[in-house]
Amino acid sequence: MNATPRAHRRATRITAAAALSALLLAGCSTKAEDDKGKEGAGGIKGGPGVTDTTIRIGSLTDLTGPYATLGESITNAQKMWADDVNAKGGICDRKIEITVKDHGYDVQKAVAAYSEVASDSVALSQVIGSPVVAALLDDIQKDQILTYPQAWSASLLGIDPVQVTGTTYDVDMIAGVDFLTRAKGIGKGDKVGHVYFEGDYGANALEGSKWAAAKAGLEIVEQKIKPTDQDLSAQVAALQKAKVKAVLISAGPVQTASLVGVAASRGLKVPVVSNIPGYSPQLMASEAAPALEGMLNMISAAPAVNADIPGVKEMVEKYQKAYPKAPVDTGVLSGYNTALLLGLALEKACDNGSLAREDVVKAHRQLTDADTGLGTPQNFGNVKRPAAVENYVLKPSKDALGGAEIVEEARVAPGVEDYLKEKGRA
Repeated sequence: MNATPRAHRRATRITAAAALSALLLAGCSTKAEDDKGKEGAGGIKGGPGVTDTTIRIGSLTDLTGPYATLGESITNAQKMWADDVNAKGGICDRKIEITVKDHGYDVQKAVAAYSEVASDSVALSQVIGSPVVAALLDDIQKDQILTYPQAWSASLLGIDPVQVTGTTYDVDMIAGVDFLTRAKGIGKGDKVGHVYFEGDYGANALEGSKWAAAKAGLEIVEQKIKPTDQDLSAQVAALQKAKVKAVLISAGPVQTASLVGVAASRGLKVPVVSNIPGYSPQLMASEAAPALEGMLNMISAAPAVNADIPGVKEMVEKYQKAYPKAPVDTGVLSGYNTALLLGLALEKACDNGSLAREDVVKAHRQLTDADTGLGTPQNFGNVKRPAAVENYVLKPSKDALGGAEIVEEARVAPGVEDYLKEKGRA
C-alpha cells in the first residue's frame, strides 16, 4: 500500500517524543492535549474512533434495498481488506474495526445510522446512495469525517472531507460520446438519445453529454425518468420516433435492461452506452442478456474484474477464497479500492503524527499519486477536480468473470480538460 516502513515511523515518533520531553524540561508550556485530541500510543494524536489499540471506521450501506447486491460486495471487500491489514499488524500499530449499518436505501434510516456511528468513527469507508449522501453532507462537513460516497456526481466535488473516487458522471458521458463517434460511426448531424434519472446523477451525466454533443455537432434527445420507472417502452418509442442513431443511459441496471431489451425487440438496434452504475452482472441471467451483449457498452473509471492486472488478479483470488459463494463484481473492486485508498490516508496521517479526523482529511489531500494497483492512479490534491479523468470502455459478457470485459483500456477523452476548465474544476 506504499506505506512507510513501521520501523521508520517508530523512529520518527521516538524523536518527536524526545523533543517534547526536552521542551517540558526546559519549562515550556507544550501540551499533550488540545481541543482536537490528545497524544496517545506511539506519540500519535487521536480523536473520535481512535484508541491506543483501535481505529474504528463507519460504513453506511444498503444490504436490504435496491442496491443490496452492490452493498454486500462492497462490504465484503472492505471487511477482507481490514482482516488483511490486521493480520499484518494493523495501521499505526492499531487494529482496524469497521462498523456496518444497513439503511436499505432509506434516507431517514441512513441519517439515524450516521448518528450512531459517526461519533466513534475516524472515517466512513462507504455511503451508498446519492440521496443519502445529500442528506448527510452538512453533518459530514461539520464533523470533518473523511467520507467515500458510492456516488459520482460532480456536485460532490469541492467538499474537503468528501472524496469521489475516479471520474464523475459528466466526464464519463464525455467519454461515452467520444466512443460513439470513434467506434460506432456516429457523426455530425446525428441524433443521440439520453435517458437519465432525475436528480444529481442524471443531471450531471446530461451536463457532460450535452457539452460533448455540442462539440461533435450532435443533437441530444432527452428522456428524463424516475428511479421507480422500470418499463421504458414509452421512452424507446419516443427515441425511435426521433430517429436516434445511438442512446446514452444514466440510470440503474433495471432501466438499462428494459431500454436495451425493448429497443432490440422493436427494431431500434443502435449502440447504447451506459454509466457504470447502470449495469450489473446479474443482468446476464435476464431475458435481455443477448441484447445487452450485442448493443451495450459501459464507461467506467475502473477496469473489469477479469482484467489482466496483477493487483486485480490478487484481489479476485483473495475474495474468492474469503467468500467462495459470493459473485465477484464491480462492487468488489470498488469497495476494495476505496478501502486501500482509506488505508493510504490513515498511513499518511500516522506518519504526520495525528489520527484526528481533520488531520486524516489533510493527509488524504496530500495523496497526489495514489496508486492501489487496481487501475489508474488518483490525485486527491485538488478538491475541485475529479480524482481521475481516464475511462475504460467495458461490455457485458455472460462468460466473463464479473459479467463484463474490457473493450478499450483507460484513456482520457478529447476535450475533458477543456470541459473541466470551463466548469472551474481543472
